[in-house]
Amino acid sequence: MRFLSMNKASLTTNDKQRSKSKILTALTTGTSIAAIGALSMTAPTLANAKTVQPSSANYSFTVEDKYKGTATRTLNQSGNTWKYNVNARVAGVASAAQSSTFTINGNNVVPTQAQTTYKLLGLGRTHKLNFNPSAKKVKSTYKGKTTTMNMAQQAFDDLSLEVQIRQDLLNGKFSGNYYMAKKDKIEKTPFKKSGNTKITVPAGTFDTVRVDRIHEDDSRSTSFWLAPSLDYLPVKVSQINDGKKMDLELTKVN
Repeated sequence: MRFLSMNKASLTTNDKQRSKSKILTALTTGTSIAAIGALSMTAPTLANAKTVQPSSANYSFTVEDKYKGTATRTLNQSGNTWKYNVNARVAGVASAAQSSTFTINGNNVVPTQAQTTYKLLGLGRTHKLNFNPSAKKVKSTYKGKTTTMNMAQQAFDDLSLEVQIRQDLLNGKFSGNYYMAKKDKIEKTPFKKSGNTKITVPAGTFDTVRVDRIHEDDSRSTSFWLAPSLDYLPVKVSQINDGKKMDLELTKVN
């Protein structure tokens, strides 16, 4: 992260915007599984589907093998309403907070609201999503502008998408064809399973399923190692984006 080595006063506006984009990509994409899992909106629910369980976990992450941060992920349930929160920070530099509210109907995750707030050197932005499954619409609000998007297939925010892919893996329903609601569009985001492997992270050694995002740009890569013993909670994430490498690892399951 180039901006970390610069004097704050010396940064131009353009430098700040480029640097902000890079570190916030690490904070938000790196601390969530960042886009996996959708069934057709008209698909039937899966009878007797297995369901992920509430959980809390801590992570550490490193950007460019130099800048270090921490993250927490908490999944709570109240009746049929679920709330997923992720908070990440690089001390004294940047922070990001994500939340998602959704229901789980059989195997299907149905998001209702999501929000991402990030701050860099004291300045921040917030992106909000409001889902209306019955109308097949998503409203996205960013920088004071609201965009209404048609939702032909069920779309997700980062965190509800993570839970959907975990549901799919738990119930043998992984498809690889998924959709995510962005700031001004709904984007198809394909993934593939790349085999099973045992990995060691600060929290211990886990048998995992590796899932890779399929990027159109060969210079980008995103891989997730998900542990079946933890309802496919991610225990490691590795990403290369814009030449910047980020690694995230599980440090503790609370």
